[in-house]
Amino acid sequence: MGRQIHFVVDPQGWCCMGLIIFVWLYNTIIIPKVILFPHYEEGHISVLAILCYYFCSLFCIASLLKASVADPGKLPENPKIPITEREYWELCNKCNMMRPKRSHHCSRCGHCVRRMDHHCPWINNCVGEDNHWLFLQLCFYTQILSSYTLILDFCHYYYFLPLKKENWEGRKGRRREGGEEGMKGKRKEKRKEGEKEGEKEERKKDVFVFRHELALLRISAFMGIIMLGGISGLFYTQLMGIFTDTTSIEKMSNCCEDISRPRKPWQQTFSEVFGTHWKILWFIPFRQRQPLRVPYHFANHV
Repeated sequence: MGRQIHFVVDPQGWCCMGLIIFVWLYNTIIIPKVILFPHYEEGHISVLAILCYYFCSLFCIASLLKASVADPGKLPENPKIPITEREYWELCNKCNMMRPKRSHHCSRCGHCVRRMDHHCPWINNCVGEDNHWLFLQLCFYTQILSSYTLILDFCHYYYFLPLKKENWEGRKGRRREGGEEGMKGKRKEKRKEGEKEGEKEERKKDVFVFRHELALLRISAFMGIIMLGGISGLFYTQLMGIFTDTTSIEKMSNCCEDISRPRKPWQQTFSEVFGTHWKILWFIPFRQRQPLRVPYHFANHV
């Protein structure tokens, strides 16, 4: 359960997922090359900042890829239903197959999914019982990575660049002082001319790099703001759904308004979604989810 590869043939989903991978790849290459590595060499940041950025980036892409290919909880064609559990199953009116309650039929994938939350085109897959935890990790690490990227962009504009400008002007002033003391006669004039030409070339080079860095970082900041704003709202709705033990489809269909249904503690609902009671494992995508056994009067109350 949850270990089968689930591949959805959907060109629209491929385009959406390709866009997400492009944004991730762009920031993973540009931010270290333009901000982290140069300022690490200049002593402005520590190696820990670089490791933290790559750590967040790795966990983000790992949760994305696993959520996109993981089986969300596809039901088999001929499920074996125990006699004691038949009251918790129902017939799907679209594919005419028996399914557990709280399962829903995905028209895009063409089959029923256990405890389906919604079909997400950004991962080109359904979000169901077996990959919901990976989708939550994707939202979480995308927020962390986008926030980190925006912080680095802000620091580069208002903190790192002034330091770089001061260092450059200080080096230029020291070259002038050292050159003037050793210059005499014609050699002094020639060195002045050569120094002026060198300063012009260095200034042109700095302006060229600065203009390109500015454009690249503006694009990075724009994508970071869009990703952070969109994912934050989605992550909030997902958390509220887990706290109330309802899926997005159930909220839209208003089928969970039964006041007398039993309520579960939030620790139990999160443990059921992530497949473990160990909270530290909720943040690790490099593992296999093991479903927890829960009483049917809790799991199938809809």
